[in-house]
Amino acid sequence: MLTVKALHIILVVSWFAGLFYLPRIFVNHAMVEDTATKERLAMMERKLYGFVTPIGILAVSLGLWLWLGYGFAGGWLHVKTTLVIFLIAYHLYCGKLMRDFAAGRNTRSHVWYRVFNEVPVVVLIAVVFLTVLKPF
Repeated sequence: MLTVKALHIILVVSWFAGLFYLPRIFVNHAMVEDTATKERLAMMERKLYGFVTPIGILAVSLGLWLWLGYGFAGGWLHVKTTLVIFLIAYHLYCGKLMRDFAAGRNTRSHVWYRVFNEVPVVVLIAVVFLTVLKPF
């Protein structure tokens, strides 16, 4: 079970790295005007999203494996699970935003993406504190 836990942590770190970087690419994409740069950023977004999605699926899958192995006890775990569900929705919404950029349908400013980029940071802080401290 410790191997599963170690792999879960590695995958979660990798998933978060992608969720930190993808919206940062959106910030740049929302700022540029020239077609060549927009196409390059769209390609980067697509490749990163395609790489990070299976990592997120594996991270969640191993989390479920741990949940089944250790049980689902404690209020902290219910809050953490809610945050993970929110993070999955965030990930999927990033996919929608990526498709909007690719189709030339982006309506948001780079400032909005800068704020949006901070969401996974807040979730990460909450999840780590919940997991380590198990406050309730």
